[in-house]
Amino acid sequence: MRLVTFENVAGTSRIGASIGGGQIVDLNSACALHLRDHQHEASFDRLANALVPPNMRALFEGSDTSLSAARNALDFALQRGAGTAGCHGEPLFYDFSAIRLKAPIIPKKFFHTAGNFREHHEEATKAGFSHPVMPWIVFFQNVDAIIGHEEPVIFPEHLTQELDYELELAVVLKKSGKHFTAEESPSFIGGYVIFNDITARDIQRREMQSGVFSFCKAIDTFCPLGPWIVTADEIPDPHNLAMQLRVNGEPRQNSHSSKMSVKIPEILSHYSPMGYSAGDVVSTGTVSGVAAFSGDPKAWYLKPGDVMECEIEKIGILRNPVISWEQAYGKKPLATQESTVRSAS
Repeated sequence: MRLVTFENVAGTSRIGASIGGGQIVDLNSACALHLRDHQHEASFDRLANALVPPNMRALFEGSDTSLSAARNALDFALQRGAGTAGCHGEPLFYDFSAIRLKAPIIPKKFFHTAGNFREHHEEATKAGFSHPVMPWIVFFQNVDAIIGHEEPVIFPEHLTQELDYELELAVVLKKSGKHFTAEESPSFIGGYVIFNDITARDIQRREMQSGVFSFCKAIDTFCPLGPWIVTADEIPDPHNLAMQLRVNGEPRQNSHSSKMSVKIPEILSHYSPMGYSAGDVVSTGTVSGVAAFSGDPKAWYLKPGDVMECEIEKIGILRNPVISWEQAYGKKPLATQESTVRSAS
């Protein structure tokens, strides 16, 4: 399944499954209909809300039971066909044009891996980028910075002049757990999603002088995630996926998930002493080709008007435009206004 979070015409957040042809099935409503008409369950609404709740993190908290119920609901809706109404007359099928796609999940914790692709580590070393980022490092991403497919990355010109992109494959956990082995890791994987790790390189260089970095990657809108979560059964080998990031249609990052230095089971096991909750997200590191380590970083750094497309085989394309602070908020940032006043005086 390709699991999505979307807002319907009433602005209500729902979860669904993308079925191709530009359509989504509302999984909670489909589950209620399946329970009522196929299983003849009298308390269909209450049970549907427990089995397939209209919230993605809550769905993953139900682990295999909820994912199985969601698959059954989807199959039932597809058998009934487009035009079928839910138990209360609501639509089961939505056109993408009639909904607003959101980030598929807002996790409790977002585990961030850096330096896991040797090629990215090598390009950073050649560029003399601060101290070396040795494979591999973990830190936490700011979940409030998450945005979804087609939502804009806001360029905070008063904070950075070196805005960069980083294509990554991320894992969504389907159950909580601690202290487990790499061999046990696959039982925790619920699905995979595309992550674009937006980074302010000038801020990162300053942070890395202290041996850490976080703020440079955690600013508002710096965490595009989407467009959907592809369940693990559809990607039997996550280390066999082509990866490409494009800016305005021009390929910038071209690589393959097989090039990870440390594989996903080992990553998940290594972080497990910190404890996972169902719905947590774990990134696996970016590939070579970022702007900062290119032959002409200034020409490749992102600017307002650019459009990024992150594509990973078997998952899809995550697309996000870059807009200016003024476009987003209708005014210059306060820091810039104060600077202008001081300069004028």
